[in-house]
Amino acid sequence: MTLHPITDREKKLTIAAIMTVFLLSALDQTVVATAMPRIIAELHGLEMYSWTATAYMLTSTVMVPIYGKLGDMYGRKIILTVGVGIFLLGSALCGLAGEFGDLPLIGGGMVQLIICRAIQGLGSGALFSGAFAVIGDLYPPRERGRVMGLFVAVFSISSVAGPTIGGFFTDHGTTQIFGYTVAGWRWVFYVNLPLGLISLFLILFKMHRTNIATGGRVDYLGAAFLVTAVVPLLLALTWGGNRLAWDSLVILGLLATVIIALIIFIVTESRVTDPIMPLPLLRNRAFAITNAASFVISMAFFGVVMFMPLYMQLVLGVNATRSGFAMLPLMLGIMLTAMLSGRYVRKTGRYKPIMIASCVTLFAGVFLLAQIGPDTTIRELDWRLLLVGIGLGPAQSLYSIAVQNAAPLNQLGIATSSSQFFRQIGSTVGIAIFGTVLTHNLVRDLPAHIPQVPGTTAEKIDLGHMQAQAMSPGSARAEIDKLVMSQYAVIERAYRGDAAAVAAVMHNPRVPVSIKERLEKPIDAMSVDRELAGIKQMLSAYVDQRAKGFERGIKEGFSQSISSMLYGALWIVGLGLAITLFVPVLPLRGNPTSPQPAKAT
Repeated sequence: MTLHPITDREKKLTIAAIMTVFLLSALDQTVVATAMPRIIAELHGLEMYSWTATAYMLTSTVMVPIYGKLGDMYGRKIILTVGVGIFLLGSALCGLAGEFGDLPLIGGGMVQLIICRAIQGLGSGALFSGAFAVIGDLYPPRERGRVMGLFVAVFSISSVAGPTIGGFFTDHGTTQIFGYTVAGWRWVFYVNLPLGLISLFLILFKMHRTNIATGGRVDYLGAAFLVTAVVPLLLALTWGGNRLAWDSLVILGLLATVIIALIIFIVTESRVTDPIMPLPLLRNRAFAITNAASFVISMAFFGVVMFMPLYMQLVLGVNATRSGFAMLPLMLGIMLTAMLSGRYVRKTGRYKPIMIASCVTLFAGVFLLAQIGPDTTIRELDWRLLLVGIGLGPAQSLYSIAVQNAAPLNQLGIATSSSQFFRQIGSTVGIAIFGTVLTHNLVRDLPAHIPQVPGTTAEKIDLGHMQAQAMSPGSARAEIDKLVMSQYAVIERAYRGDAAAVAAVMHNPRVPVSIKERLEKPIDAMSVDRELAGIKQMLSAYVDQRAKGFERGIKEGFSQSISSMLYGALWIVGLGLAITLFVPVLPLRGNPTSPQPAKAT
């Protein structure tokens, strides 16, 4: 329902405005992903890697149903305007993270970035949900496949351009402004500002109002309990098995909080007049099962895609720009199959066969992707990513079509935002789970692959330090050389008669036995320099050997950890396929004003 009939020209202008908003949000996600390995290397935060995305997705996810309800109450246009404004504020703050060192009450640059990403997410929640709701206002379900195909194409274009832009700025964007150095990765966030201003202009002056404000109240109490349930869940998934044991009081307390908050949330939603998530919608079988499948597939999607730039930059040794180009096959696969599936649904009205086929293809793609290793070439990685993209493409639009078609038209906004909520909460949970699994795998696998050198232990691994060494060729050799030469300095003093140095050498288990035996015998002063030169040459060869083994070990450890994580993703994709098999088939509505959803066939 709209204020008055919308002409084709008004529809086109409105869709153009919405596509620009959609591009803004999609571009941010893809641009940042490529830059993250460099960002965490500079801000020293590999162990918090997943939280930069988790914080963004968490606030965005929680706000999605709120924005959906606000859009129904006050109109989509004003909500999109507010959302873009908050998003631009968060982008500017992200670019400043760590610029002024540690801040009181906040901490270092990595914590600052996580907080600023959360602010970005507060605005981002309005962008995706508002865009999909406007499509639902303007087009009937059968036509939405074609239109959503265009939006997925925009997402894919941003996914193609985003990694390249992010990589370019990261590698080549460092500039001097009035004598002040601005790191290249900061422009990854600043680039949102001009595009955001264009989006605001189009929304304010070109976008047609697509729905009548219905009034009502926002269920802030329900939103509060929803946050209370989601945040402890993510903390438990992140800390469990790493920082804390699963049966520790803290983890058990967090899980208990999740259960209690969910129960109160359900009770609250059953009593308020304008719930943030109407429970009758959850009793709609098509709505519930489709969202469950979308939730699970989104878990796998972000778990697979988010860590690929990390693998390429750390293991394969490519720079950020090259890793961005290497993501092109994934995005091209998504774009191609999304557009083709949208056309298929428009012509035939059948969506479930494509959904099942996409899940099967995704399973095969993730299985093949899990077989990557330290010697995998970019070309071998590309065709695997292409197959994963072919499997993911239809999932980006068809699940939304199925959900919107299952909901009554007067609940289209809340149904769309609820669908986006389930998808984003799935992504958020997936990032938390896979980030935890990767951290656990690294702690387990790295010590087994890294040879021991003076000054290191197998018991304690600094993941941030290992990552910085993997991204800086030669840094491992320089560090090992420094450690070994410090040992050489002690040996030199021992050869020159220092009793304390002799005792230190004799009690050092890492010093070769031949050197210890030589110190037990008198040393001719004339031969000291010659023997020390031989020892130094021997230690230099040792440094070269250990440095190569160390760098190779880091790559093997990271590679094995990421591969194991991908094998774990197969279980999630398989679960998504199983749920999709039970999605009810509903005839697509042909009229956008049909008040009730069709019945299952």
